[in-house]
Amino acid sequence: MRYLFIASVFLLACNTAKQTAVASPEAVVPRNTSLNGKLFTALFMQRAAEYRALCLQGYNAARMRIENYAGTGKPKAIITDIDETIFDNSAYAVHQAYMGKEYVSADWYSWTDRAEADTMPGAGVFLNYVASKNIHIFYVTNREERERTGTLKNLQRFALPDADETHLLTRRKSSSKEDRRQEVMQNYDVVLLMGDNLADLSDLFDKKTEAERKANVDAVSALFGKKFIVFPNPNYGDWENSLYQYNYKLTQAQKDSVMRSVLRNY
Repeated sequence: MRYLFIASVFLLACNTAKQTAVASPEAVVPRNTSLNGKLFTALFMQRAAEYRALCLQGYNAARMRIENYAGTGKPKAIITDIDETIFDNSAYAVHQAYMGKEYVSADWYSWTDRAEADTMPGAGVFLNYVASKNIHIFYVTNREERERTGTLKNLQRFALPDADETHLLTRRKSSSKEDRRQEVMQNYDVVLLMGDNLADLSDLFDKKTEAERKANVDAVSALFGKKFIVFPNPNYGDWENSLYQYNYKLTQAQKDSVMRSVLRNY
């Protein structure tokens, strides 16, 4: 009986080792503020009906702008960002969190090469409506030139209009989109601009402090919901970068410390 008991314990230990060798995704997520926050915001984007409603609200506002816009006589166009404005990249955020990592450029390039990002709720319907009105769509993105092939493949996967070389304007030397916007505006009457980041809309928001961003929002408040359409992105953006004063070298622990220091409490 003694030997049978020892053998049973040994087999149980082996079985337990096999079970724990492959950890569930939840088990490998580090217990830090930011990575757990990424999972929470991704959950909101993927599962909340409220997020879906916010996206549809944005596209509906954009549609009303088009319906009520008289124009200047030049060919019409809209300028739109891609990530978190047309594409939902929350799957990438979840993957990174399960790996215990924040944004890593090599991982991001691998993700965009896959061309598997889903469209945001209502994006395809809205863009096809724009095309039906003979309005050009320019995708002005800060994805890099190396991501062009995957990006076009992803756009074409959903048969989105103007998904071609001419209408896709990728990042150049600067992250500012102002020069690319001006290129489009030289030849087109731009009806509206869409983005999840304020810098997608105007150079008023390029690398500005938190206080400047808020003040500039107030200064052009009449444009929001009309010429400027903003989509919710709680996952990342200059709203967060401005808190760190655009210091991209901060460690995750330092970022968490900044976030805690600026939150209101009672």
